[in-house]
Amino acid sequence: MKKILSVALSTAMAFSMFASVAFGDTAVTPQQQFDALKAKGIFNGYPDGSAGLDKEMTRAEFAKVITKLLGLKEITGQLSYTDKNYTAKNWAVPYIEAVTAAGIMEGKNVEKKIFDFNGKVTVAEMATILTRALDLEIPAETDNSAPAWAKGYVQAAINAGLVDAKANFSANASRELLVGAAYSIDQAQSIKVTSYEVSEAGKVVTFKISDGESVKVTLDKALEANKETEVKFTYKDKAFTEKVTYVVTAAQKVVSATANNLKQVVVTFDGDVDADSAELESNYTIDGFKFKSATLSSDKKTVTLLLPAEQTLTSQKTYKLNVSNVKNSDKSKVFKETVQVTPVDTTLPEVSEVKGLGTKAFKVVFSEPVKASSVNTTSNFRIDGKAISGYVNFTYPSVAVITTDLSVGKHTLTVNGVEDYAGYKLLQKEVEFEVVEDTTAPEVVSAKATNLNKVEIEFNESVKSVSKAYHTSSGKTGTVTVEDNKVTVNFENDNKLSLGENTITLEGVTDYSNNSATRTSKVTPVIDTTRPEVASVTAEVYNNNHVITVEFSKAVEAADVLKTANANFTLKNEKGELVTTRGFTAAGHPVNTPKFVDGTGNKRVQITTIGELAQGKYTLEISGIRDIAAIPNTMLPYSTTVDVSDIAKPKVNDAWFVQESTGNGSLQDLDIYVTFSKEMAVSGNGSAIDPNKYNYQINNGPLLPLPNNTEVTQVNAQQVRITLPAKENGYLGTNDTLNLRIANVADTKDNYIAGNVVSTPVVAKAARTIGVESAKAVADNKIDVQFNGYLSSVSASDFAITTTSATYGLKLSSVETKDGNTLAHFEISSNDKLAAVPTNANFTSVAAANIQSVSPNGIKVAGSLSQALTDGIAPKLAENNNFSVVEGAVQANGKKQYTATLTFNEDLNVANNTTGFLARIGGSEATVTKVEAGTNPNEVVVTFEADGTTQLAGSYVELYLNSTNATNKFVTDKSGNAADPSNVSVQRQY
Repeated sequence: MKKILSVALSTAMAFSMFASVAFGDTAVTPQQQFDALKAKGIFNGYPDGSAGLDKEMTRAEFAKVITKLLGLKEITGQLSYTDKNYTAKNWAVPYIEAVTAAGIMEGKNVEKKIFDFNGKVTVAEMATILTRALDLEIPAETDNSAPAWAKGYVQAAINAGLVDAKANFSANASRELLVGAAYSIDQAQSIKVTSYEVSEAGKVVTFKISDGESVKVTLDKALEANKETEVKFTYKDKAFTEKVTYVVTAAQKVVSATANNLKQVVVTFDGDVDADSAELESNYTIDGFKFKSATLSSDKKTVTLLLPAEQTLTSQKTYKLNVSNVKNSDKSKVFKETVQVTPVDTTLPEVSEVKGLGTKAFKVVFSEPVKASSVNTTSNFRIDGKAISGYVNFTYPSVAVITTDLSVGKHTLTVNGVEDYAGYKLLQKEVEFEVVEDTTAPEVVSAKATNLNKVEIEFNESVKSVSKAYHTSSGKTGTVTVEDNKVTVNFENDNKLSLGENTITLEGVTDYSNNSATRTSKVTPVIDTTRPEVASVTAEVYNNNHVITVEFSKAVEAADVLKTANANFTLKNEKGELVTTRGFTAAGHPVNTPKFVDGTGNKRVQITTIGELAQGKYTLEISGIRDIAAIPNTMLPYSTTVDVSDIAKPKVNDAWFVQESTGNGSLQDLDIYVTFSKEMAVSGNGSAIDPNKYNYQINNGPLLPLPNNTEVTQVNAQQVRITLPAKENGYLGTNDTLNLRIANVADTKDNYIAGNVVSTPVVAKAARTIGVESAKAVADNKIDVQFNGYLSSVSASDFAITTTSATYGLKLSSVETKDGNTLAHFEISSNDKLAAVPTNANFTSVAAANIQSVSPNGIKVAGSLSQALTDGIAPKLAENNNFSVVEGAVQANGKKQYTATLTFNEDLNVANNTTGFLARIGGSEATVTKVEAGTNPNEVVVTFEADGTTQLAGSYVELYLNSTNATNKFVTDKSGNAADPSNVSVQRQY
């Protein structure tokens, strides 16, 4: 009953019984409404044929209308009331019994069982009955003038828009009011949606209406696949709200990526995916790893990715998995998504299957990838309680074939000690299996060729060996790899497959019962027509250079990557201007040859700048890169933003400890201070105040977790304090050494510590001093000093420059922080100058007792230190440079040749690059034809030519070093310092 009433309610909320409403085109007046209801048998007229709309309705009439309107079953043979003339012959009895059984109406006198079928119906009673009929919710608060017993019902009707709040609820209701209400409900029930169809990728829904018509609704936003969504529309002046589901079996998104062990990642889609693209392992990339295989589940919704044996994920570290070029089953969508995955292995490895392979071997399958070293030991296996004499053939990741003689019949295998990559070991397990004699060589189950170089063949049993593989003719051989019952054959160079059907022949296919046969199979290669795409672009700082890493969706052609000034890569700044410094040419191409990252199968390319790029956002454009398919596919032009605002990975700059008495007997506590190079996260996955991120080690012993009740607190943005609970006699003896292992901590920009895991020695604070990492002369009177710690105070009086013959005092120009440590800029306080090559010059400090430069923790700079200066002074023209130009003869090309010699203040390296210099003579541009070292090692000779009529005498000659010399290094000193173009600019009037 409630279902019927709820349907009526859901589609009849809009009518009002006391308003003048236009009820569609078919019935607009009360009489027309009455006639429509009479035709359906809901109303009857009076004997004179009139509708009697002005008459007051009776309770019997109301009972009939409700019964007919809601389709209630008329009840006969039952008399629930004792009214006079309430007998089986009374026309109203079946209807009164029906509404009574449905709980919609009840007698006027319940105790005496009087229904009063000829009695009138007040507006309050009518509202109450409609509220019950439509199963409306009774509100807790009311605001109406109805009698107390009816207030809740009336308020429900008012709230639903069925009753006017200002109505006289004590007055009798007329038949006209009942006709209007009944017509509205009937119309709402009569016109309804019978079905719908979704089209145009969820953008259009076509509703089939019960009257045979259709309504097409175009949505502003396409429906989300496989999700119930409300769609609203209006038909024949009625508002409809329908719940529709755009049912799609083809996947529309990546739901999740999970890793229940440290070797496999399971990618789950919300529907079916295309097998060919889903099982291409190059379509998945994860930070620093490549996948060995990708296996699609039988329901085509999940892909299991397997890492190679030599690579293992780190437990509880969050990785970014890029999914690209995977197509859904109807190929209407190509995925390019990034999802996070955090490996968590909490289960022990188990034996999934044991199978006899004839009488000479058996196979064990484990529930997850296990370490070969723990499987290859036959002592971990026993048959019928006895040690095994034989050997183990392990197929990564989880299959072991053990060769040993077995009798026909049932046996019990005992396995223990097998270890997974999280260090969990299998508990001793006994498994019963049966051995039957095998007299048949392996049969081919399936074969496929995903390209012209590789064929994968599956057999019906484990294969021990294959002696030879070839296609078409015996000379076109391939390299065979056997993994359990799968055989892979690689055909290289001239032996690759043809585009059509190929017959693959495998000779000597042998199983573990030594049954052997030659097997053939026909395959037609699936040609790769997918263009390579860029999966991701990242940047980091390494050795004071930026390294931009480009991850392609598949292996790419080396010839398109490994070339100098590679025009396939172009870098622009935030303004769209070409980057022409820091290792990029005038055209914005990298000076250094891009390189493949080892072990990534030509999918990951790195571009290294010359010096760090200025912080900001850049645009990297990539084009012209081909894949290595038999018929190469070329990528479409691609551009992306490279943000180098803050990408450097944090490092450990310092670690020291204080162990001291608590003042309570021999109890001592231990505080370890760790200073990082950057501001560190204190929440989230990379939190540096999570005690689980640290282990300690004493005297190179075992790594130990921090004790319970250890507290890790933030001292400042870059430093944490690890406070171990007090311990009897402390943790460390006088001569003990302490090391700290730190894992998976990140800075506030979510850059994880370099290498993800780092071990660092921890020294006693009393023994800790801050030293000098480097001291470089950057000009003949300026020195940059990089300290290996952070100083809150730098006193120039602590330091000096000493040479073999003199000592120069210093003054502090400025101080900055680099990688969390102090970089101080000093100048020689006198007018003294360093030599162009500062040989035998040292940066020194005064005795320890006099040092004033100190860190915030009170750690001082080491006293009496001496650090040799490195040469960072740019070469420049000698003060007495004799800029001379020699005029030559007119050449065969009609041009006259000139030779200019420049003399510098130190020995040089000179690149023979004609773009290194610009020359002008007589106000006209000259063409530089040669740049080379002069007779003396501090000379540069530039040869240029001009119009043959040009005369040197009387001409003004200009020679300039190219402004890009800082990056391109046409002229440098022997230390690699580039000459400053502003200094190498000469002019002479002849």
